Amino acid sequence: MDVFAANYAWVVWLVLILIFITIEMVTLDLTFLMISLGSLGGLISGLFGVPWWGQLVIAALLSMVLLLGIRPPLLRVLKRGGDPTLSNVDALLGQDGHIVSSTGALAQVRLANGETWTARFSPLVEPAVFTAGERVIVIAIDGATAVVIPAERNIS
Repeated sequence: MDVFAANYAWVVWLVLILIFITIEMVTLDLTFLMISLGSLGGLISGLFGVPWWGQLVIAALLSMVLLLGIRPPLLRVLKRGGDPTLSNVDALLGQDGHIVSSTGALAQVRLANGETWTARFSPLVEPAVFTAGERVIVIAIDGATAVVIPAERNIS
C-alpha cells in the first residue's frame, strides 16, 4: 500500500485539486480555492520526496492556514466595492408621490421615479381619504400595493 501511495500520490493530488477548483467555480465562496491551494502544497511536497502521510499533514495545515488567515481579509477586500444603490422594494421606501386618482380605499399614486402604483393609506393614519394631487410618502410595499402616508399629516 505504501509503495502504491508513494508512486501515485501525485495523481490523487491532481484529481483533488481539479475537484476543489470545480466546486469553487460553482460556489464562489473561496473556501474550496483555499483547500485546493492546500492540496497544491501536498502535491509540491510529494515532488520533494515527502511520504504520503506527510503530504497529507502539509495539505491539511496549509488549507487551515489559508482558510483562517487569508480567506476572511480577502472576502472583506472583495466585498468592499459593493454597489450601495438601493433596488427593488428598498428603492421605493421613503419615495414621495402624488395621488393621481382614487376609488374608495385605494388610489393610483405616481411616484417620483415615474412609476404608477396602486396605493392604500397606512392603518396608522386617521381617516384615510384620498384627494387628487395630495402628496404622499411610501412607507411599505404590501404585494403590489404601496402603503402610503400623507406627507403633510403626522402618524397617530
